[in-house]
Amino acid sequence: MQLDYSSWATQRLLDVAAKLPPEELTRDFQTSDKCVLDTLVHIYAADRIWLSRALAEPRATFVDPEDRDLTLLQTEWPALHQHWKLWMRDFSDADVAEKKISFEDMRGNPYTKPVWQIVLHVVNHGTHHRGQVSGFLRAMGHTPPPLDLMEYYMTL
Repeated sequence: MQLDYSSWATQRLLDVAAKLPPEELTRDFQTSDKCVLDTLVHIYAADRIWLSRALAEPRATFVDPEDRDLTLLQTEWPALHQHWKLWMRDFSDADVAEKKISFEDMRGNPYTKPVWQIVLHVVNHGTHHRGQVSGFLRAMGHTPPPLDLMEYYMTL
């Protein structure tokens, strides 16, 4: 359900971002990821790299140059969310609680973490950065879509 929430919230922001003119999509807010587009790219790249780690298919790069394209995000991100759901579909509650994933970070440091920690990290990380995008939208005079978890629950 947490992955479903993350997918739902992401799609809501992608829909708003698609309506922004290029100068608003790339307006620099002096944050680590700078603008709406780059913050969305950062979330997408993190979702992707964590899935690659879960699948034991490490990636050499975090963000690829072609990722900085809203059209790519609109097509590839929903597919990525679907891959997450497919990966998790056969997990029992015990699997999620007990199964561990071994991976290396981008610096080559090895780690082993339980599936539940990885999934909650992915969702929490996305929530944090979607909140930043919502703030960027407000600063530009736009009303961001409601992204609260309870708002998602009310759609079920």
